[in-house]
Amino acid sequence: MAKSIFVEGAISAEFIGNSIAKHQSKTSIGAHQIFLGQVRADEIEGSAVTAIEYTCYDDMANKKMHEIREDIFAKNDITCLHVYHSVGEVKTGEICLFVFVSSPHRKESQVVCNELVERVKNELPIWGKELTAKSENWKVNQ
Repeated sequence: MAKSIFVEGAISAEFIGNSIAKHQSKTSIGAHQIFLGQVRADEIEGSAVTAIEYTCYDDMANKKMHEIREDIFAKNDITCLHVYHSVGEVKTGEICLFVFVSSPHRKESQVVCNELVERVKNELPIWGKELTAKSENWKVNQ
């Protein structure tokens, strides 16, 4: 069974900091590339988004993430690759996606991180419902 990428609620700064700290002993790493997705207070029909409620097909998403991970490791010189995505409600200003790529050199980590974010957004069965004071709307990934 593939390791779950899902975190209930927002991804905390402490969780992110601890993830970074765990890599200090890996002395073959020369670069880390981190992407943090944050919930925006977009305006929908005159009302600001206050939160996004994320849902997913857990088993299918984790299986697909494992396939993406294997594909990326097969074609790139990277040391570590981690993805965490929120499920449940995440308020505006909070982190909902944490992508962390480590490699011997910076360019590889940058390219892989960008590819990984795009693939998470486009290939994983994860949906977000934007919540406002007036409505609930299914979010379109961009």
